[in-house]
Amino acid sequence: MHGQSIIFLDAPVGTGFSYSRTAQGFKTGDMKHAISCYNFLRKWLQSHPKFISNPLYIAGDSYSGMIVPIITQAISDDIEAKPVLNLKGYLLGNPFTDAKFDGNSKIIYYNRMALISDELYESAKSNCKQEYIDVEISNRMCVKDLQTISECTAHINPVHILEPHCPSEFPEVRKYLLETHEDSLHLSDGYPQFGCRNYYCYLCKVWATDISVQKALHIRKGTIKEWVRCNKSMDYDYDVASVVSYHLCLNTRGYRALIYSGDHDLAVTYVGTESWIKSLNLSMLMIGGHGLLMVRLQDTRENMEITSHLQLSREQVIQLQSTSLRNLSPCSKDGFLNNLCDCKNSKKRALIPLAPMLKK
Repeated sequence: MHGQSIIFLDAPVGTGFSYSRTAQGFKTGDMKHAISCYNFLRKWLQSHPKFISNPLYIAGDSYSGMIVPIITQAISDDIEAKPVLNLKGYLLGNPFTDAKFDGNSKIIYYNRMALISDELYESAKSNCKQEYIDVEISNRMCVKDLQTISECTAHINPVHILEPHCPSEFPEVRKYLLETHEDSLHLSDGYPQFGCRNYYCYLCKVWATDISVQKALHIRKGTIKEWVRCNKSMDYDYDVASVVSYHLCLNTRGYRALIYSGDHDLAVTYVGTESWIKSLNLSMLMIGGHGLLMVRLQDTRENMEITSHLQLSREQVIQLQSTSLRNLSPCSKDGFLNNLCDCKNSKKRALIPLAPMLKK
């Protein structure tokens, strides 16, 4: 029986407690980030061979949706590498996937969640012709509608639409720490308001910046002055616009995939996730009360039995995570994904070649 282990990785370099010894080393981007993670994973498993036979799943959420499919395909492509990793599939939650799908979905999402009126939505839909990203400035009616929508939604929290919209930034931790008396930490004015999501993030920052905590976590002394949850000062190149084609190839090859979305996330809406999944001719399973779970069910007696038990316990919901996305059609209904890749011969696919990059 295989043991179960999870590796949490601070990546790309510059996030969490990760660092580079040189300034140039901090320069990264989507593709470099993905390949660095792949190389790390392979080297780690080579150093810990007892874990190599374990079933391997790559997982992430939010912007990791642009990275995880690339890492997974890198493992799948590098079949000549030793040792061979026991790749089984990948998991993604509310994942960024495609600039068009994710971006255009937000207007639809606003309307579905009653954040804008039907009249405003229909006007924008008509004037913008359902294109809300690449809008011509000369299309004044569309621009006007989008401006109105922007004003109506300006104070909505993008990470959870039901939570208060609080400032996303707060000053340096050390600047607002006062003296410690009798082992109790006193904070001055200036930290986030209690009840805001940022308040808990701030407490995490105070905790992770503490020298004794870093020592307990074996963080190399002097490498991280202050832990930052979201490092927005990184030298990062957003060089991948879409990973839909990676999902296509990986699932055609038979790897398991679980894509799940919460319906209160505005940053990456479930509507956009639905859209790109449907473009691959995949169907979705929606389960209320435990978030929005999206998988493809094959038309087999086993899966029909699963469907008939969806109203049972949380544990049975979790069992659906092993559902495999297989035997999908290689192109969408309108054919725009046709011939993106030849998964029987990976050298012919029209994707960014990974193998040469892996050897650098």
